[in-house]
Amino acid sequence: GGNLNTARTGLGGTGPATTALAFGGYNDANTFQQLTELYNGSNWTEVNDLSPARVEGASAGNSTAALYAGGFVAPGYTDSNSNETWNGTNWTEVNNLNLARPYIRGFGTSTSAIGAGGGAPGTPTANTELWNGTNWTEVNNLNTPRRSTGTSGVDNTSGLLFGGNLPPGAGYKSETESWNGTNWTEVNDMNTARLMLAGSGTTTAALGFGGGNAPPDAINAFTEEWNGTNWTETTDLSTARQILAGGGTTSSTSAFGGYDGTGQVALTEEWSAKAPTTITFSDS
Repeated sequence: GGNLNTARTGLGGTGPATTALAFGGYNDANTFQQLTELYNGSNWTEVNDLSPARVEGASAGNSTAALYAGGFVAPGYTDSNSNETWNGTNWTEVNNLNLARPYIRGFGTSTSAIGAGGGAPGTPTANTELWNGTNWTEVNNLNTPRRSTGTSGVDNTSGLLFGGNLPPGAGYKSETESWNGTNWTEVNDMNTARLMLAGSGTTTAALGFGGGNAPPDAINAFTEEWNGTNWTETTDLSTARQILAGGGTTSSTSAFGGYDGTGQVALTEEWSAKAPTTITFSDS
């Protein structure tokens, strides 16, 4: 797909493939960004900015109604509990997270979302918060505290969280947990343990793509597909990268931005599931 106007990593984003939204992140100079860009399937257009500039927060929603919560803000790398919603034109500050933290990840909509995990390097948390469109409420924790995970889910009653990081050391995780609106349940692991990946889809049909894994800081292009029971390795990203953003469904997903090992990238890739082909055989 078409490149972002500003290459960046640690950004927030939503899908699907042809109507994506990208916001925040670091640029090439590692400066925090307020920039928001809207994708039409071919080109990205700059629209109204976030306030404040930040990175590594939790995203939910779509290009007309999105949510961005937590992360780091300036000056320095200050833990934030800031929460903003997007109405298709502007960002509006709404009620904050209860626990300020970076590397939190989310799923759902702008009025019904989950924010889970996160925490500064060395201090990952299992905390989970539920957004009802007005307030965040602390609910039952993850089974495994971690940060920089992938997620999928359509609202605050059903979702998936996978991969991530649990120090000490590299602490790459392959664990997957499923949320039923009340509790997290451990389900089958990913094939490749990794952190700083992106995800899309639902509790029963998801994609996990990109990220970093062992040996330390090995950036990969791996894509795995979840069928509600197991993860299966499928077609890789064209460009290996981590700390990217994206979203959508298993039939229409976008992946954009990230870090490829040499610097921030502006690349966009679109995933489209291939429809089954019917072949008819005759006896002749």
